[in-house]
Amino acid sequence: MFPANFINAERISVANPAASKKRILEEIAGLLATASEELNQGTVFDKLLERERLGSTGLGHGIALPHARVAGVTEARGAFIQLQSGADFDAIDQKPVDLVFGLLVPEEATEEHLQLLAKLATLFSDETFCQRLRKSQDREALLQAFIQQEPIPKSANG
Repeated sequence: MFPANFINAERISVANPAASKKRILEEIAGLLATASEELNQGTVFDKLLERERLGSTGLGHGIALPHARVAGVTEARGAFIQLQSGADFDAIDQKPVDLVFGLLVPEEATEEHLQLLAKLATLFSDETFCQRLRKSQDREALLQAFIQQEPIPKSANG
C-alpha cells in the first residue's frame, strides 16, 4: 500500500500543456511542492533535475517517474501529470512521454524510496491502468484510478 496522503487531487494535473522535459519537471515540482509548507518549487525542481542528470527517469511506453530524496520531507509524496500530448523525455525507448508520476521521499529514506519506485513501476507496467489514466478527463477520475488500483489508507492505522 501507498503511505497515507501519498497523492491527492491537488497534486494531479489533467491535460497539462507542458511540451519539454524541463517544463514537465517544473510542473511536477510545482505540484510536489504543495505537499509541504517547507517545500518550494525551485528546490524540488533542482532535486528532480539533479536526479535526471544521473540518467533519464523515462521508463518507456509513455511513462516517466521523476523522483528525488529531499531534506525536510518527512513522508513520501507523489504527484501526477497527464500531458495533452507526448513530449520528449529521453525515455529508454526514445518514445514520447504522456504520463508523469513525480515522487519525493525523505533524504534518508533509501529503502522506502526503492520500494515506492518498484511499486510505481509495476503499477505503470499495467497497460490497462495506463489507458485508464490516458482516458480520464478530470483530477478526481485520475485520483480514483490510483485509489482503485492501490488502496490508500485514510490513516496510518488503516
